[in-house]
Amino acid sequence: MSGPNLFRATLPSGLTVLIETLPYVRSVSLGYYLRSGSAVESEEHGGASHFLEHLVFKGTQRRTTSDIAKIIDILGGDVDAFTGKEYTSFYAHVLDEQVETALDLLTDICIAPNFTADDVESERSVILEEIKMVEDTPDDLVHEIFVTAFWDGHPLGRPILGTEDTVNRLQRAQIQAHYAETFHPSNMIFCASGNVRPEQIVPFLEQAFPADRLPPVRRDWAPPTPKQHVIFREKRELEQVHLCLGSRGFPQQVEERYAAALFNTILGGGMSSRLFQRIREKEGLVYTVMSYHNGYLHGGYEAVYAACAPKNLKRVLNITLEEMRKIRRENATAEELAAAKLHVKGSILLSLESTVSRMSGIARQEYYFGQQFSPDEIIQHIEAVTLDDLQRVADTIVDPESLSLTLLGNLKNAGVTVDFLREAVG
Repeated sequence: MSGPNLFRATLPSGLTVLIETLPYVRSVSLGYYLRSGSAVESEEHGGASHFLEHLVFKGTQRRTTSDIAKIIDILGGDVDAFTGKEYTSFYAHVLDEQVETALDLLTDICIAPNFTADDVESERSVILEEIKMVEDTPDDLVHEIFVTAFWDGHPLGRPILGTEDTVNRLQRAQIQAHYAETFHPSNMIFCASGNVRPEQIVPFLEQAFPADRLPPVRRDWAPPTPKQHVIFREKRELEQVHLCLGSRGFPQQVEERYAAALFNTILGGGMSSRLFQRIREKEGLVYTVMSYHNGYLHGGYEAVYAACAPKNLKRVLNITLEEMRKIRRENATAEELAAAKLHVKGSILLSLESTVSRMSGIARQEYYFGQQFSPDEIIQHIEAVTLDDLQRVADTIVDPESLSLTLLGNLKNAGVTVDFLREAVG
């Protein structure tokens, strides 16, 4: 989102500040992005980032939980948070006249949370219920099982929520230690987009974040090595079988990410994709079938998700493997590539109408690249992708040596093996 309306500065505290001024809108999205997620945690702090995401809303040195809730309701917009594999965010979407109130609240919960013993225990119960909720949500659970097995033993394979065991083991002192290690101004990015100016924000941030000589604890990791697998998880109460079929992909920073996005669009990323048209529209085997590509700092994967009646599983799987094999062997058509480019460009341009999307895009670019790319620059890269580029990406993604399958549902064995997957696309 680079351009004349984007202000960027690094404050003496180390806090990175990016503010995009859009005078033609009435809203502002603003938030803190913490360079810490589940992949950054030590083994003893498993689940701590997500635990902290909950705890900061429980009260600060100036505000009770009730005070925070009242302010959120008064703002009338949206105040939320999320934890990812690599970063955590606390953000608000409010009217421009409420910027100062939202900024003060978000900053307060980030720099002065209380973490009382009672809050830790009550929120532990909430998080354990959240883990059970994932267990009861098969379309979430099958992805969690897949990634944990695909990147087994690697930080990127850890569940963001932690596990029941790790959450139960986390004590208040460990959570406080993880907070001290990670909630450091030089480990944070502040972003805002909307009808707001730097002079409304920067003086407040300079006062709120004094210079701190103690560096944050930053952990790095080697790129993950995919562990090929076929896993069956029986859940008798389910009417459908949920499948996640995945293989190696690309890290976030490589040039191939543009071709990978187009490959994904052609395979299963939209209503005109090969998988949607064949499996749902032509044969009526599923209600939901889709694909996605996840890229991280040091790794990535491509995955297909579908849910179907057990009797249709083999047919759905065979069609999916057939279409992946066709793209790898025969490539996509020029018409498919052109349509995929229009789809991806449309998604990018439509997202520019949301200040939340613009804010999060600015933050992600800062996190992954340390610089900003304008929509026009991104679109130029997309337009430059050729059929040869797509073929090279397909050769990597449709990989017989990493292609893996996780199945969840009322079945014991679908008769699928790793050798079957290898032969299907090899």
